[in-house]
Amino acid sequence: MYTFETTVRIRYAETDQMGYVYYGNYATFYEVGRVELFRSLGFSYKALEDSGVMMPVLELHSRFLKPSRYDEEITVRTHLKEKPGVKIRFDYELFNQHGELLNTGSTTLVFVDMKRNKPCMAPADFMAHLAAYFV
Repeated sequence: MYTFETTVRIRYAETDQMGYVYYGNYATFYEVGRVELFRSLGFSYKALEDSGVMMPVLELHSRFLKPSRYDEEITVRTHLKEKPGVKIRFDYELFNQHGELLNTGSTTLVFVDMKRNKPCMAPADFMAHLAAYFV
């Protein structure tokens, strides 16, 4: 398993009329978590796409426990619990600055060969970056 944390400050534009973060923005927070997890491993989405592989989202689940509000700083904790194959699943926990759990979620993405537009195994160079975490 590999876990990485990053923070996001809530912008006014991300809130709704009630002053809470609009629910659709949580997908963006999950994306921030995924991208930063990749970077922490020394890899990037751009490198993956440059190699001819894209990763569309296949599933997204989200559970809202407490609201987050404008100007709060939230921590996005992203977990990669299983070794990827054709698919990769990320689990998320979002906390406010007081350590309260606000949201949990998960996304499943699929590796797709861009030339053939078909699912493929996770690229070997990407898997090499994960080798130390999945024995």
